[in-house]
Amino acid sequence: MPKIEFDFQPLDQALQADTFPFAKFQTTLKQGTALIQEKYHKGVAIDQLVCARARLIDELLVRAWRHHFSDASGVVLVAVGGYGRGELHPASDIDLMLLLESEAEFEQQREPLEAFLTALWDIGLEVGQSVRTITDCVREAEQDITVATNIMESRLLTGPLALFESMREATGPDRIWNSREFFEAKWKEQQARHAKYEDSVSNLEPNIKEGPGGLRDIQMIGWVVKRHFRAETLQDLVLHEFLTQDEYNTLIEGQNFLWRVRFALHTLTGRAGDRLLFEHQRALAAEFGYDDDSANLAVEQFMQLYYRTVMELSRLNEMLLQLFQEAILLKNRLDEPVQLNRRFQQRNGFLEASSPEIFKHTPIALLELFLTLQQHAELKGVRARTIRLIRDHCHLIDDAFRQDIQATSLFMEILRQPEGITEQLRRMNRYGVLAAYIPAFANIVGRMQYDLFHVYTVDEHTLMVIRNLRRLAVPSHNHEYPLCSQLQQNLPKQELIYLAALFHDIAKGRGGNHSELGQEDALEFCRRHHLSEYDSRLVAWLVRRHLLMSMTAQRKDISDPEVIQAFAEQVVELNRLDYLYLLTVADSQATNPKRWNSWKEALLRDLYTSTRQLLQRGLGNPLAQEELISEKQAEARQGLIAQGYSQERLEQLWQSYNPEYFLTHSVNAICSQSRLILDTPKRELPLIAIRQTEHRGGTEVIYYGIERDNLFALSTTLLDQIGLSIVNARIMSTSQGYSLNSFLVLEEDGSPVTPGERTDEILDSMRLGMSQTEADCFRVQRRIPRQHKSFDTPTRIFFSQDLTHHRTTMRLVTLDRPGLLSEVGQAFLACGISLQHAKISTIGAQVEDIFFITDRDKQPLQEEQQLECLRRSIAERLPKTPEE
Repeated sequence: MPKIEFDFQPLDQALQADTFPFAKFQTTLKQGTALIQEKYHKGVAIDQLVCARARLIDELLVRAWRHHFSDASGVVLVAVGGYGRGELHPASDIDLMLLLESEAEFEQQREPLEAFLTALWDIGLEVGQSVRTITDCVREAEQDITVATNIMESRLLTGPLALFESMREATGPDRIWNSREFFEAKWKEQQARHAKYEDSVSNLEPNIKEGPGGLRDIQMIGWVVKRHFRAETLQDLVLHEFLTQDEYNTLIEGQNFLWRVRFALHTLTGRAGDRLLFEHQRALAAEFGYDDDSANLAVEQFMQLYYRTVMELSRLNEMLLQLFQEAILLKNRLDEPVQLNRRFQQRNGFLEASSPEIFKHTPIALLELFLTLQQHAELKGVRARTIRLIRDHCHLIDDAFRQDIQATSLFMEILRQPEGITEQLRRMNRYGVLAAYIPAFANIVGRMQYDLFHVYTVDEHTLMVIRNLRRLAVPSHNHEYPLCSQLQQNLPKQELIYLAALFHDIAKGRGGNHSELGQEDALEFCRRHHLSEYDSRLVAWLVRRHLLMSMTAQRKDISDPEVIQAFAEQVVELNRLDYLYLLTVADSQATNPKRWNSWKEALLRDLYTSTRQLLQRGLGNPLAQEELISEKQAEARQGLIAQGYSQERLEQLWQSYNPEYFLTHSVNAICSQSRLILDTPKRELPLIAIRQTEHRGGTEVIYYGIERDNLFALSTTLLDQIGLSIVNARIMSTSQGYSLNSFLVLEEDGSPVTPGERTDEILDSMRLGMSQTEADCFRVQRRIPRQHKSFDTPTRIFFSQDLTHHRTTMRLVTLDRPGLLSEVGQAFLACGISLQHAKISTIGAQVEDIFFITDRDKQPLQEEQQLECLRRSIAERLPKTPEE
């Protein structure tokens, strides 16, 4: 295809005049940019576009230079960095170096240099420039590998060729940064850069340039090739036998895809930027021609292509770096191989196939390789040439392979090893073996979910779940989650829970209920791998019910014996409960590690403990509410009397409580709250106190005082203003006209409140704020997070009647935002609603809060007029797109 041609004739004519033609330069730049955009929208190859942009800038710079400098000047105009490579995206930096023979030359040329640079800005070219002599270049390049890299990619635009070549020679690998030093420095630089992105290609808002598998990784390869081999293009990787032609094609295709994404991003935003932010992902998906379908959003399809591309580029980067180590650091002086078994050997600490024909003649070795790595922990990984052999022979993993008893036995053996399970499953995924062996897994590789709750792609999340389970199996980590570690290490067959983790999300993106579809996949897989029928059905049940425990803990009142009974009736067996509890904890942690906190841990632990006690008693012998209340009161009474409190005062206080209080509070909470109230004279009310609750995983803010209609609205506003997140609220009105309210709160980062100055600050703010009479006096000032604005989450309200407890349940689904509970509280106030209990659950950018409510007479809301008032009032306060 012919290159893009620009029309410089009008500009050249204007340059014949003495004055600098600013307007003509601006017009030429604008027309050239418009032409490139036109070609972009017509689908012209991206490499032509980025080269054309660089060429357009070249021509403008050279013309502007010649207007300000004579041919005899001793100054060289040099393009460096990405511009030096001849690559420019719409908003990329235009990096220039002005190279002079000497400091004296700078003083002579100061005036035209300043005029030249000023003219560039007036034209509309935002350039970054450095002014250096050769001595400067050498000194700064020696001190900074980044400067050395920029100079290495320098390109002469105009000026004395001899001066430019002298600079290149003075900064070449024979003088500074020899290829070994350069490679080691750039390798460390890449490791540090990857660590910033958690060594993961599947960040929710990935950086196209700097993230693992991004453009910088490709540039890193190019730099090493240029420094060591004096090569000019990546094509030389094939000539030097570092890549096959197919691998080179994959590398270039990946680069072109990332270039096109970056070009589109710059075009969309009109500015430089390399992060695929949520607010841009939808637009880019449309730009790339994706449409929503019944199973997946367009943005999810687009991002899956992105993640798969960078995964493949990351694999090529891994392979090439290892080959470079051998060529540059070891100078191809390799150790003699040490035989490990008939098919594999060790060389320089890496596993390699003993023959290039191994996988062709013995395909089963494609699985045996990973078991061998597990059994030889001293190995650092797989040798690059063997990685290539694996990729080249993955097609041999077909239906016959999957049915082979050797293959099924090897796979189960991998899952039963004492070490290396997570590491080798990750490696299997990276090399494409896992998707080949489990075809359903291929569908979730690189698949993202467009929300803020799932922070990893589905395949990465799945492997994170297994990693979390493996961590529980290691005694050195027992202190982190003692109960979970004890259960994990006592499981009769740990491989069953790894299988459940492997399949729990495997059907996402296929349409339908992913738990039900995954159950079918898991059952078929287990039977094919010769598990017993009991074990197969246990794994399938775990996949089908993997959300049961978290949904019960988040959406239901687990202090209610009837909720525990209903949950236990679905679990039935203690063995199932252990497996489900462990899978739920590992899954919750791996969904969004930053949102996993002590409160969620405590919720699941309490649900597990209560269910275990019930299953041990027998499903047909549940603990009656009256019996449970009596047991708690007796234990609390005994403890408080022993501390000097009279039984008469206790009974007088407790008689004003409703029975549900004793169901929903632990003995410790009952004792603690009773002490606080009995120790506070009525003249000093309202009582506002803070209690650290290690078992519940948060900090409890307690209020006891005369009942007020606006209490919930006012309390939640104040707590939000202080920057606390409410995760649970219990509101009780006593028969004596008092309110006993407790709010379990966490800091914004999910941690409990630190005792000391922070608790004093909270108490002072609450005491001052509670003196206000209207919640409207308070307005939450925090802004809605940027990421949340990208999600279309309409407010939905669902009502159901809990006639057993004489209350109505309201489930609110809406976009998370500061001050949300304050707005809900004011809606309750406006409609005459009393709150009994609230469960607060944030799932990414979406909240799913549960409120147990009554009217002011403590009766459930059964009149449509009441429900409609609440719907309307909440809808008015929670618009679809909240203001900042």
